[in-house]
Parts: sequence; structure tokens; C-alpha cells
Amino acid sequence: MTGHHERLAVERVPKGLLIGGKWRAAVDGGEYEVEDPSTAQPLCAVADAGADDALAALDTAAAAQPCWAATAPRERGEILRAAFELLRERQDELAVLMTLEMGKPVAESRGEIRYAAEFFRWFAEEAVRIDGGWQTAPDGDGRIWVMRQPVGPALLITPWNFPMAMGTRKIGPAVAAGCTMIVKPAHQTPLSMLALAEILGQAGLPDGVLNVLTTTRPGEVCEPLLRDGRLRKLSFTGSTAVGRRLIEQSAANVLRTSMELGGNAPLIVCEDADLGKAVDGTVIAKLRNNGEACTAANRIYVHASLAEPFTSRLADRLGSMIVGRGTDEGVQVGPLIDAAGRDKVDSLVRDAVRAGARVLVGGEPIAGRPGYFYPPTVLADVPAGARVLREEIFGPVAPVVTFENDDQAIRLANDTVYGLVSYVFTESLRRGVRYAEALETGMVGLNKGVVSTPAAPFGGVKQSGLGREGGRIGIDEYLETKYVAVDV
Repeated sequence: MTGHHERLAVERVPKGLLIGGKWRAAVDGGEYEVEDPSTAQPLCAVADAGADDALAALDTAAAAQPCWAATAPRERGEILRAAFELLRERQDELAVLMTLEMGKPVAESRGEIRYAAEFFRWFAEEAVRIDGGWQTAPDGDGRIWVMRQPVGPALLITPWNFPMAMGTRKIGPAVAAGCTMIVKPAHQTPLSMLALAEILGQAGLPDGVLNVLTTTRPGEVCEPLLRDGRLRKLSFTGSTAVGRRLIEQSAANVLRTSMELGGNAPLIVCEDADLGKAVDGTVIAKLRNNGEACTAANRIYVHASLAEPFTSRLADRLGSMIVGRGTDEGVQVGPLIDAAGRDKVDSLVRDAVRAGARVLVGGEPIAGRPGYFYPPTVLADVPAGARVLREEIFGPVAPVVTFENDDQAIRLANDTVYGLVSYVFTESLRRGVRYAEALETGMVGLNKGVVSTPAAPFGGVKQSGLGREGGRIGIDEYLETKYVAVDV
């Protein structure tokens, strides 16, 4: 990848706020720099929205809502289909852009673009399947008519770790349902969303339906929107701590909320697991997206009979991975998003080692190079009190704990306030079903290290969130159900 290609990818992206179909500067003229986490150097500057910009975006979204809601479902679906095609056509350029602002290897970024595009294809097909119902009342006195209507203007807040896919996973159903939107991407990775917004315009999305606010002042931008009665929906992907605050702010107007929050995913390797399959699955579940994923395997529980060969193979695999700038050839693990992210990972590892864990590979920040790099790390004999087993790691660190029987593994796995996803490796269908039913998570990967697909409902239980994204029920988050009692 040449510097020329990188510059072109950045230069092509609009740098302003998108409000009412127009790219414009922030009202106060504010801008901020977007950083390349592999070099700690700025890539470019983008507009830094404030409260006035937020209310201008809501004015536009509210004004556009009636016309957009009345747009034919087929037309809404065709816009999403056209955007799907454009994303596929531009995947190479968009992958470079994503890697520059987020850090993951280009091959992974390209995979995310394809994954992101599939949400548009999926919801293009769901737009024409919104239905209701008509039935005779049980007592025969009248009819029950049920219709589905768009919720209305929605605030969509997306994270930095999957800057394109988390956008399409929210925008897709909102467009299909007939909702206008204000999107606030994470300040670390605004460029992918800005590029996506431009593509949706090229695909035919009417002005005002999608508005984008890039900002380093999320509280100043989001709170007035949440307090305004014209906003009817909030969808947020991010930390549980921030999610709690947003739920509190949303309560005043009783907003419809969707929350995809933090995770502390257990990965369980049973005594009858296929060892090769379990190691392969663990590498994917742990190292996908540099480990910066709410679905990443956070706690790896291995049956005592397999602990030595499993950890040995895992350490060999992770220790051989190439760490570097995501645009360089052959790199498998890129930098973490920023200094705070790297320092947190390092502090979790140091805490575990002080408590008695053994470092099999990695375990120290990579010195002598710019950027926020941390090597793939395997920890064995991790004690129960270590922070690394309690806190979301968001980095390439695999803590391994042994267990003696299924009941113990299930108890350990469920011993957390989170409940997003869990992974189980076993060759027994009976055992797999038992685990799937007993684990307190919204999703289970059974002999699979990746569960995400646009065709399935994504979401968690407990403090990992509310609602579901994707699948046939993903569009329900953007639809109200209205019942009409008909006298015949």
C-alpha cells in the first residue's frame, strides 16, 4: 500500500457535517484531528459539531419524516440495494480508509466492508415485508386491525471498533422502516461514516433522511436531542457505563431504546472438544479486530485434561502472528485504537501477573515504535480475582483458566453482569445443547468463533443491552405497532 493511495482515500471523504443533504462546517467553526493509531499522527481534520448543529439536524430530520414515512417500501429497499452495490464496488478504497483511522489490517477492513454491505442487502429485502394483521374479534363484535408504522426520527450512535458495519446495522433497518436519522459516529473513526453517508446520497437517499454529526463533544450534542420531544428513537452501541447514562437521559421522553453494550464473553473448551477446531475458533474469537470487539473471547475456560496442549498450541499461534501497521503486507494484528486503550490492556496484564498468572507469550507493550501496539498475549493459571477476568479487555490478550466439570464451567461463565455472547467447543450434541440453554447470554457460538451475521438477531441480556439488531426482528426496533378497533 503506497502513501499516495492512502492520501487519496482520505482526501476523497467529505470532512463536514451532513445536515439536510448539505455538507457544512460546524456553527462555531470547530474542527478536530483524526489520528492514525499506527503512527499517532493526524490524518486530517473534520468538523466538530456542537449543540446548535445537533438541533439543526433534528429540525431537518423531523421535517423530512412525514414524506419519508410515506415513501413506498419498494423504493426504500431499492435505495438500500443500490448502496449495497456501491459498497461492494468501493470496498478496496473504503478498507484502506478504515484501516488508516482504526488500525485493523486491510484484509479485515475489507471483510468488514463486505459484512457492512450485507446489512443493506438484508434490510432492502425486509422493507417490503413489513406487515400487520386483520382478524375477527373473539366475540365477533368488530374487527382487530394491526398496522406497523415507523417510530420516527432516530439518533444512532456508533462505536469506533466497527465503524462501517455498526453504521449499516442501524441505518439499514431505519431506512427500510421509514425513519429519518441523525448519526453520531465515534470521534476516533468518523471517516468511514462520512464516506458511507456520501454513498447513501449517491444511492438516492433523499436529503434530510440521514444527517451525520462528527464531534468530540458527545454530551453537548446528544443531550439536547434526547430532551427534545421530536426525537423518538435511540440506538447505541458502546460501553455499558455510557449506555446507562443514555437510558437515564432517554427516560424523560420515554424514548424507544436499543442498547448493544459491553461484553465479557466466556469461551469454553470441553474435554471432548476437537483440539484443532477449538484452537482455530479461539484465535478467531480472540484476535478478530485486534481483540477490540464486544464479542471477543474475554475468558477462556479449558478442561483440565486439555489445558497443556491447548495453551501450548494457542501460544504458538498467537506468538507467530505479525504485528504492524494495518496497511503493510502480511500484517495480522494492528495497533490498538489509542494510548488509553493500550495502557488499559497493559494494566490488566500486569495485574494478572502480580496475582500469579504466567505469561506464555507477549505480555509487554511493543517498545521503540510509534503508534499504540500491543502483542498477542496468552496468560495461563489466571487466578479468579484478576481484573482481566472481570473487565472487558478490548485487546489481543487471552487469559486461560482450567475447570474440572460442566457445572463448574457454566457457573464460572455466568458469573458476570454481562451477557452478550459465549462460545462452546464440544463434539457432543447433548452437551452442546445443555450449554446453549444454561449460558446466560443473548448469543452462543457452538463450535464457531464468529456469530455475527446480518441474518441473525444480534444482542445481549443482563447489562449487555436491550433489543436486537439484524435478522427478521431487527426492523422491529424501528416500527411502532398500532391497533385499530373496527366496528363493522
